[in-house]
Amino acid sequence: KAALIHHFIPTGKPTPTVRVDPQRSVYTGDTVTLTCEVESTGWEFLWYKDSQPQSPVDKGTNTLSVTVSHAGTAEFRCAARRGAYTTQTSAPAVITVTARPKATVTIHPADPVFIGETVTLTCDIGSGHHWQYDWVKDSKPLSEAQQRKEYTISNVAESHRGVYTCKRRRSTEPRYSETSDAVTLTVSAEKPKPELTSSHKGAALIGNPVVLYCKLDQSAGWRFYWSKHTQSPETETKTETHSYTISSVSVSDGGQYWCRAGRGTPVYYTHYSDALWINVTGTTRSHSLTVSPSRAQHFSADSLSLSCEGQSDSTGWRVRRYTHSEKVSDCSSGLGSVTGSTCNISSLSTSHTGVYWCESESGESSNPVNITVTNGAVILDSPVHPVTEGDPLTLHCLYRDPKPSNLTAEIYKGDSLLQTQTTGEMNIHTVSKSDEGLYHCKHPEKGESPQSWISVRGEKTISDYLILSAALQ
Repeated sequence: KAALIHHFIPTGKPTPTVRVDPQRSVYTGDTVTLTCEVESTGWEFLWYKDSQPQSPVDKGTNTLSVTVSHAGTAEFRCAARRGAYTTQTSAPAVITVTARPKATVTIHPADPVFIGETVTLTCDIGSGHHWQYDWVKDSKPLSEAQQRKEYTISNVAESHRGVYTCKRRRSTEPRYSETSDAVTLTVSAEKPKPELTSSHKGAALIGNPVVLYCKLDQSAGWRFYWSKHTQSPETETKTETHSYTISSVSVSDGGQYWCRAGRGTPVYYTHYSDALWINVTGTTRSHSLTVSPSRAQHFSADSLSLSCEGQSDSTGWRVRRYTHSEKVSDCSSGLGSVTGSTCNISSLSTSHTGVYWCESESGESSNPVNITVTNGAVILDSPVHPVTEGDPLTLHCLYRDPKPSNLTAEIYKGDSLLQTQTTGEMNIHTVSKSDEGLYHCKHPEKGESPQSWISVRGEKTISDYLILSAALQ
């Protein structure tokens, strides 16, 4: 007898289920594997995303690998097909994707930095613990910075220029961060030099405010340091901003000023600015420095006399000077020989170039004067003290022996040629404030003189004439 075999035929369509691996928090950039599980074999599998059953995103096997690139949620469903027969569509598998934390690189001080500075690159990602750090420079692992949140370069060199990125990793999720955006470290070989300017053009009136400005193109993170010809670097005035205010100018505020900037630890300093003269007017001083020969420029090997005498009371006054090489000094410290309040220098050298003034034992000082000594063959005979508005002024070239037979010379103010004179002499019959500036002269054979600043003060007042009259009686 033939055996009676009964086959079980399901009455309803099967419904697959979707299994997600890994079954944990998912971050952007992760790969998720989806498996469509259904009884029996021989099926072709259809995959659908985000409630779009008419448009499968994939056909084929029962596994689907998805790399998630956007934060948010995504739904995946599957169905199985065999011939013309298709199962039910599975319930959705919902994947919640969290944005992967992204590292950020910051540079301190702000780019650009200068050779010799200290710079710190920081890899930051906000909250979280137990991170390790991977640094890359110019697409190559930066071995000396690995595992560090902060990468500090204590003495920046040109070799440190480049493009830097970082990312972080750890043993718990999220196991790694997104790589930071690239930042470029620019290293400048030229030490910056600020420009020193003043709120006043010309002489400042006693009692009025004066503001000095230390301009630096690369201004991020700098502190500013201010010095006067009577100060040493150890007594510089420091400000957090690029301005320095003298709220009420007095005669002692007159003189030569410099500024520089510094930042970082240890402090990296810029060059000093060029000197700026502050001339103070509004009074007649009881003491002034007498210079003989009375001019601002002198030849090396010539003699020079600087005197605080000839005043109503010169007792206790001495000649002082400031140079960048020796800072503040007086005549008794090797500058020259001292007789009373007079300093005599028998043989000048370029090291004698500087700012000179008279100073009393109580600290009172005269207006300073600028003395320039050159090894060259040409100097400009220009006044050592400020010229009064309305007075005449004569400038002429002087020559080291042997003197040229042709005395024709050009007189310049700044870079502008004013006159060419066969005598090498230029006359300004009535001086005005517009005549203030830097002057020099040039001879076709002997060369150029140094530059000297000519200051112009206001017209004489009645009190000036009264004091002069009293001195003559």
